[in-house]
Amino acid sequence: MGRATSLLSLSSRSSSRSSEHRNHESLLPCLEQPSEKRGIRFRSVLGSSLYRRVLKWTLASLLLLAIFFLLGSDATAPEVVQLGKARLSSHAKAKLLPLHKHPKGGSDDDSATISVVVQDGSEKQNEQHDGLRGSSDQRDASGSTGGDDAQKRLPWLRFNHLDGYFYGLKVLVSQADLVPEYPNTSQDPPLEAPPLNDEVPVPQVYNPYTADSVRTCYLDADNQVPAPAMYAYEGVPQHMPEPALGSYDIFGIRDDVCFDRFGRYGPYGLGYSKMEGGAGVGAETESSGTDEIWAETGQINYNKVDWGQAQERCVAANSHRFLEPSKRTQELPTGQDRPSDKMGRMAVVVRCYQSFKWTSLAILNFRAMVTELSLRSGGEYSVHLLLHVHDTDEPIWADDLTVQRLLDSHVPPEFHSLATLWSEPQMRLFYPGGFGETLENESGADLHGVYRSAHMPLQVFAMQHPEYEHIWNWEMDMRCLGNYYELFDRLGRWADKQPRRLQWERNARYYIPSYHGTWENFTASVQADVDDAGEESILGPVEFKGRKPLRREERGESAMPKSCDFSHPPEQCGVGEAADIITLNPMFDTHESGWVFSNDVTGYEDPSASHPPRRCAIVTAARLSRRLLTAMHEETWRHHHSMFSEMFPPTVALHHGLKAVYAPHPTYFDRAWQPHGSSIDAAFNSGKHHSVSGRNSPYDLENEHNQKGTTWYYHSEFAGLLWRRWLGYPQMDGRGGRQGSGTERGGVSEESGAESSGRMCLRSMLVHPIKHEHPSEELE
Repeated sequence: MGRATSLLSLSSRSSSRSSEHRNHESLLPCLEQPSEKRGIRFRSVLGSSLYRRVLKWTLASLLLLAIFFLLGSDATAPEVVQLGKARLSSHAKAKLLPLHKHPKGGSDDDSATISVVVQDGSEKQNEQHDGLRGSSDQRDASGSTGGDDAQKRLPWLRFNHLDGYFYGLKVLVSQADLVPEYPNTSQDPPLEAPPLNDEVPVPQVYNPYTADSVRTCYLDADNQVPAPAMYAYEGVPQHMPEPALGSYDIFGIRDDVCFDRFGRYGPYGLGYSKMEGGAGVGAETESSGTDEIWAETGQINYNKVDWGQAQERCVAANSHRFLEPSKRTQELPTGQDRPSDKMGRMAVVVRCYQSFKWTSLAILNFRAMVTELSLRSGGEYSVHLLLHVHDTDEPIWADDLTVQRLLDSHVPPEFHSLATLWSEPQMRLFYPGGFGETLENESGADLHGVYRSAHMPLQVFAMQHPEYEHIWNWEMDMRCLGNYYELFDRLGRWADKQPRRLQWERNARYYIPSYHGTWENFTASVQADVDDAGEESILGPVEFKGRKPLRREERGESAMPKSCDFSHPPEQCGVGEAADIITLNPMFDTHESGWVFSNDVTGYEDPSASHPPRRCAIVTAARLSRRLLTAMHEETWRHHHSMFSEMFPPTVALHHGLKAVYAPHPTYFDRAWQPHGSSIDAAFNSGKHHSVSGRNSPYDLENEHNQKGTTWYYHSEFAGLLWRRWLGYPQMDGRGGRQGSGTERGGVSEESGAESSGRMCLRSMLVHPIKHEHPSEELE
């Protein structure tokens, strides 16, 4: 790791949408045109499945004609949208999108029914509930609140915005005294602003690390500057909402503390100049009471830090803790050969690309990742940067001077020794040969390119780094508002404890605490869904015509752990088994889901296997085991199989019986969906058998608009708005119904005012995508 290597690297799929693949933007949903249909791609229509496609388009045309004549004959009929236990009428489905269409009703605790009657451009609300009332901050540019087309297509625009995220350090309360703005059964948002406290508490060192045998790691070779700690505040701002999806409790992530920007990033250079070794940003924002952040370490000079060398020194100092690959087999020991007092290490592979703009805030985030995941953990993780070289004429595997020139041009010097370069011609060398037909290539991109096969360079990276038992696949436009180690460690520990029984079925559903209650209740509801559907649950490898075995399967090796044999209770199957894949969104059955890339399936040539069973998790961020990456590698080079980037890893796990777990991390909404719980469930578990799979999936292009207001999805708008406000920069608050609308809020003047609650302080959460951060970036 002393210098960069020139074998691999990876560009983020999300980042590629904005910089590498602008020609694919027409395939992606947008708020302004949520219902726009994709045009016919003659390359797809004239593919190998011509007759099937002709039939499909013929039936679709007939259906559209039928709908046209039906609407034309009854244009004045009222439309009714019912939330909670009721369903959409057929007319409402046509005009309002299937946001609340659902095969099952809500819980007994959420029995209120809301009806919105739309006739002649007006709306009335059922008197049973006022949760959909309009408010002045939700009007469109013309001032209309009830009859505009946007609200008919996107019913969530009627829900009230939440203010509780934007309160600051002067209104901190203990977890026990918190009155969340949402969900709230006694008051409708927005709630009255909380009273200011007399004093702001002092931030405390935040330490989520539990190991006792860790030796201190340092930033410098002389072991004089220990890796700094980050800081948190005890308590949370009054009225901070609860997560709409996912949970802190099930993972053991603390939700009784909050993080401001200086406690989070101050130790890594936020708030002081580049001349002093800082990031050169942050000092222009409200910064009262930040001296405690640097009281122990001072403001560290990062100008001469070499993060790769610091990681190597840290791993060497803590080598007594870790498993080492066999010199003979280059594999980590397993079973009885695995020492009980040693642990496997993990890599965090962050995908980047040539021409990526390394802003000061992006540098801060990367320093935080290396410090929190690697140095503060005593080397449990190592962070790597996979740099995609776009110029295919560059001899990156032949000439070190070329590699150095590219690094000097595209990567900050402090991260050079973390970087591994790759290009698409290399992937053709690693995975040569004919891959057979692709069912549908909606993107039109090359099979060996990053857009369709981001897994290829990751597979090769794993094969060349046998020291890592698991690899987190990460992207440059993701941010963790809390501590990276706490997040990755707690998700991993929880996933490893999950039983295999009903796991694929749980993977296919959002966990909504305000609707499902406890995790145990959620698990019971999944069992009820499976029983009602009359379908057999998935356990172990999936057989289908055209399936090809892996070499380990040919040797008779089972993917199932011993806890799944007949000598153990069924509920213990898989408990304590390391998860082969942990995703951050549900894993859904792509068949008939409406997801745009669901048929990007290559090499499954048996006619009856043109639709092999598939699973997908939107956003490629995931933890992948070496066992899974090895299976994906073999499927690619040996069987010439591939699928779209987000579909291939979960599908390989499904086919070969590997342990797959969706980790429902805390995800927040910008609005108060009403009725809370059941309305979210109706929109996000809207598919087959009360899941995210199949028809009416939330990932259908018709439904994806619901994700705009969440903190975690590839096209979320709320994530960036919330993040930039937290950083201290003024933003348009989006209260006009779409990004860039509303009123400018936040910034130094608002946070410094006498009546202000101070700078924002938020719980730990993931936000994605973050396409720009500093105001100057938005102008570029």
